[in-house]
Amino acid sequence: MAFDKKIIATDKAPAAVGTYSQGVFHNGVYYFSGQIGLDAKTGEMATGFDAQLDNIMKNIDGLLQSQDLTRANIIKTTVFMTDLAQFGKVNEAYTKFFTAPYPARSTVQVAALPKGAVVEIEVVAAK
Repeated sequence: MAFDKKIIATDKAPAAVGTYSQGVFHNGVYYFSGQIGLDAKTGEMATGFDAQLDNIMKNIDGLLQSQDLTRANIIKTTVFMTDLAQFGKVNEAYTKFFTAPYPARSTVQVAALPKGAVVEIEVVAAK
């Protein structure tokens, strides 16, 4: 039996900046690669934590829309931050982006992120 997976590629979110797919669908679950604060149209990085977080949420929406999903389909997020002191801003953004019940979430501080990003969020969604 062949392994069945679908590679997700869309112009509704920034193109991959390395050797990975924007997402993969397998067995009813969508695994989306982490999004950083790039503008999906220009490919330019937003300046500052808040602007990067705003672009990330737009990019996540683009990925979801490309697969006829909504934020309600997100079951898990992982947040990577270069400074956990900004954690409150992530919580604030989540109250604007999601409605309760919120998806499961992990958050970790990292030394660095691609393209000088200060925050990155990956999501897992299901129908």
